[in-house]
Amino acid sequence: MTDKKLWAGRFAAPTDAFVEAFTASVEFDQRLAPYDIQGSIAHATMLARQGILSDAERDAIIGGLERILARIEAGGFQWSVELEDVHMNIEAALTDDIGIAGKKLHTGRSRNDQVATDVRLWLRAELVEIRSAVRRLQHALVDLAEREADTIMPGFTHLQTAQPITFGHHMMAWFEMLERDHARIADCGTRLNVMPLGAAALAGTSYPIDRDYTAGLLGFDRPAENSLDAVSDRDFAIEFAAAASILMMHLSRMSEELIIWSSAQFHFITLSDSFCTGSSIMPQKKNPDVPELIRGKSGRVFGHLVALLTLMKSQPLAYNKDNQEDKEPLFDAVDNVKGSLKVFADMVPAITCNHDAMRQAAMKGFATATDLADYLVRKGTAFRDAHEVVGKSVAYCIQKGCDLADLGLDELRRFSPAIDDDVFDCLTLDGSVAARDHIGGTAPAQVRKAIERARARLD
Repeated sequence: MTDKKLWAGRFAAPTDAFVEAFTASVEFDQRLAPYDIQGSIAHATMLARQGILSDAERDAIIGGLERILARIEAGGFQWSVELEDVHMNIEAALTDDIGIAGKKLHTGRSRNDQVATDVRLWLRAELVEIRSAVRRLQHALVDLAEREADTIMPGFTHLQTAQPITFGHHMMAWFEMLERDHARIADCGTRLNVMPLGAAALAGTSYPIDRDYTAGLLGFDRPAENSLDAVSDRDFAIEFAAAASILMMHLSRMSEELIIWSSAQFHFITLSDSFCTGSSIMPQKKNPDVPELIRGKSGRVFGHLVALLTLMKSQPLAYNKDNQEDKEPLFDAVDNVKGSLKVFADMVPAITCNHDAMRQAAMKGFATATDLADYLVRKGTAFRDAHEVVGKSVAYCIQKGCDLADLGLDELRRFSPAIDDDVFDCLTLDGSVAARDHIGGTAPAQVRKAIERARARLD
């Protein structure tokens, strides 16, 4: 392989060695190689169809690119920092392999539209994998929700006991968060799927290319409308980073709850040993390292979103070298989202619920107080008056050191004559959750219906 840069004709002095290493991107953009070759094959096919290349030149180029791809996949390709990036490494290797025909491949394009196309092709494939990973986690949550549809736990606001709910209902809340993430990522893909190739450096090309044909070969919905925008746009990367940040925020919230619930103070759940680690000094410790690490990685992905926004905020049209800095944040965001989704989906099926601890916790904090207020409203009491009655009842229980359900009928009637012996149906945990029997409610029957609807969406 030649060590001469493909653009060296205009330069009288060689590139400074440190500058060469500092400006090179091949160490990280080589992961684009399969997509660079895919784009080049489509470009060569279009050039031959338009009479810009001969059929023999096209076939030589495609054969050479396929051999290079095989070498890359086998780990036998030598990447050169002197050749700067994935594009020039592959083009130089192609020319070494097939001769002058390799030098004709770059006709009618620039590295500016080439890299913009490569990144879109790569991210499009990654979005498919991410959406599949979201679905896998959703399946795991639905299975866990079905298994624990009747399991009662306290529901919280302000991390204070609010009302009793079911664990299955809580898992389905996580499912809905991920459903929005899945839709956001799919929506991101619709704007991503526009082809920059053919925009060349910034103004298009004087060759009679057929961009619609190339777009069809590469599976794009259409070619980009404006050549300036095509080479300089990184909205698709920022949009993905935004969707990824929301997804990671959801995983972080879920992780926080798993961390709290698995603590000795709560003891609501037990995480499998496979997803925890021990302490080097405290032999009794079982640390929820996986959810903790996912919680930490959310900040890393948020940082990539800010980095990409900052990268683009002051760039004039069209392409600038700044844009080389788009890849590492984007690559890392994708890697961490995929890894977090995978380990979460593996961890969820192994969660064990500690039913007694959950139920005992739900009996603390007057979780059925709202049920008593609703009971009084159904008996004809105005809600604000019912609210006051229940507040006084709770204050009495605090003084006495008991729960509302522990009070006798006579004690309860001291606060409202509307209370009758049927009140105890609503003061039980099971009665409370069963009463929320409407779409979106926590009643076990509704949780099971929600699971049915969720499975239909997943299928």
